[in-house]
Amino acid sequence: MKKYYIFNIPFLSGRYHSIVKQFKKGGLMVVPSGPGLATIGTDLTYTKAVQNSDFALPDSGYMVLLVRIIKSIKIKKNSGYKFLKTFLENEKFTIKDLFFINPSLKESELNRKYLNSIGVPLDENYQYVSPIYNRDDISDIKLINILNGLKKRPKYIIINLGSGVQEPLGYYLKQKLKYKPGILCSGAAIAFLTGAQATISPLIDKIGLGWLWRSIWYPKIFIPRYFKAFKLFFLILKSEITLSK
Repeated sequence: MKKYYIFNIPFLSGRYHSIVKQFKKGGLMVVPSGPGLATIGTDLTYTKAVQNSDFALPDSGYMVLLVRIIKSIKIKKNSGYKFLKTFLENEKFTIKDLFFINPSLKESELNRKYLNSIGVPLDENYQYVSPIYNRDDISDIKLINILNGLKKRPKYIIINLGSGVQEPLGYYLKQKLKYKPGILCSGAAIAFLTGAQATISPLIDKIGLGWLWRSIWYPKIFIPRYFKAFKLFFLILKSEITLSK
């Protein structure tokens, strides 16, 4: 397993089971998208959050391709979708090991049904529907009080919100919680597993065409978003990438 610093973000590249092992030690794990990375230096709240994560997954096929072409550095792409699927299907959980933060009650119900279908128990009280956060100052005292007040604190907190919101929220939790759980900002990954968004086949995910798949299914949402990611080319061009020994 190797650690690359890109935009001062610690990206881990290696086998999924090695990354799962690292995640189980606790800390903040982020999975930056291409459009998200294109806001580095302009969205300062997002930038601070991802740079202060314990590690990130190089999930963006576009970023990995740019790094290889521009910097001649070959980094293994690690999919957030595959990581979450591997983690949920291969680990053994008790009913209060996981805590899910979801954008709606409907998605909370879908997530719980999916988890139960693969043999992962989830206590209904270990799900939280997030409010609409102020993107410039993301905080949630109610959530902090819930997590710190639980008699059985969850080992893992899975945040299923949009890019630009979930990472600052994860960083906020990392700072405010009285213990050190594994905090994963996995975004839409769970929605692909539940069917809330168009299901991505393992092949599509492996060859890095998840962005195309999303654009075909939801063109009005994702095509404008991915056009914004072109700025990442110039950011990579100007950046210095280092490999941690």
